[in-house]
Amino acid sequence: MEYDFDTVVDRRGTDSVKWDCYPRFGHTSDDLPLWVADMDFALPPEVIADLRARCDHGIFGYTQPSALYYQAVCSWIERHEGWRPEPEFFVHTPGVVFALAASVRAFTDPGDGVLIQRPVYYPFTSVVEKNGRRVVNAPLVCRKGRYSVDFDAFEQVVARERPRMFLLCNPHNPVGRVWTLEELSRISQICSAYQVQVVSDEIHADFARPGHTHVPFVRAGGEAARTCVVCTSPGKSFNLAGLQVSNILVQDEEVRERLSWAVGATGFGGCTTLGYTACRSCYEKGGPWFSELLGVIDGNIRHMGDYLRKYLPKLHLIEPESTYLTWVDCRELGLSDEQLDEFISKRAHLWLDPGHLFGPEGSGFMRFNVACPRATLDQALSRLRVACEELT
Repeated sequence: MEYDFDTVVDRRGTDSVKWDCYPRFGHTSDDLPLWVADMDFALPPEVIADLRARCDHGIFGYTQPSALYYQAVCSWIERHEGWRPEPEFFVHTPGVVFALAASVRAFTDPGDGVLIQRPVYYPFTSVVEKNGRRVVNAPLVCRKGRYSVDFDAFEQVVARERPRMFLLCNPHNPVGRVWTLEELSRISQICSAYQVQVVSDEIHADFARPGHTHVPFVRAGGEAARTCVVCTSPGKSFNLAGLQVSNILVQDEEVRERLSWAVGATGFGGCTTLGYTACRSCYEKGGPWFSELLGVIDGNIRHMGDYLRKYLPKLHLIEPESTYLTWVDCRELGLSDEQLDEFISKRAHLWLDPGHLFGPEGSGFMRFNVACPRATLDQALSRLRVACEELT
């Protein structure tokens, strides 16, 4: 490969949340972190060069994205997702979770219901509850190791609870589903019929694995798709979370104005100078690097699945169709959530995201982040194997 995905970069001492904040989360420096969705790969040299050039300029005043910025973002989305947003669709926020919280305030009132599908990325719950809204859950169902939507139950929940908004995770974190056009169209039909505003978190859109294609919710058809809020960012694809830049896309002018008002009410005035620089550079020059990255991640997922089947048969990988996060069923170990958490951290010396964080439906599961050099993944798997052998 042209790019280096094998070198283990020492991130300790960089104020990394993933590697340096272990005391705050009840871990020790001996625990190997494969938890938060943060990759351990350096940016492509072409992007680093653009960032360095911008730093060399030496002035970092108020910054707004240029026409070339919008061209880069829109072209990337068109190439990777099959639709092309227009520059006027954009609402800028420092991150997707910020946009989710702003959407809750824009489209609902205190006490209103907001629909989610657990097990789901835990900020979905927190942005609803912390804004004084009511969580409405239409849980996913898992059959033969694959999650899906029970549409009859989904519609019954919508009809009974009358949520004002639906936070859709597309692709889904943590279960790794790539929702099909048929599934999204059914969701759009139901949300359109009950006038539910859809906000689609598509930050993992670029990570569809071979045999799967990400479908943006805007292509689902129906009123809900026409008025939806699509949350995108280079933050996952290129690991830019620390630079705080996202691109929220809204076709409908009235919906866009409401979201823009909610964002403006926070006092937010624009993303960071280096965030804009990095986003444009990644989308203009990062394609070859990202293509190689997809192969590395797919290889790591396959490697992990093979390892579990060979050495850890009581742990079952839910085969992800997208993302670099794996969802592992640990229920055969026979441990409670508290016991499983302690086993992973105290016996295996790993720092993972426990499944119960994603809702009660995640009980007995663990989420692993495999966006790391193979040597790091192997170290984690070896620790897990030793711990499991001692357990039995």
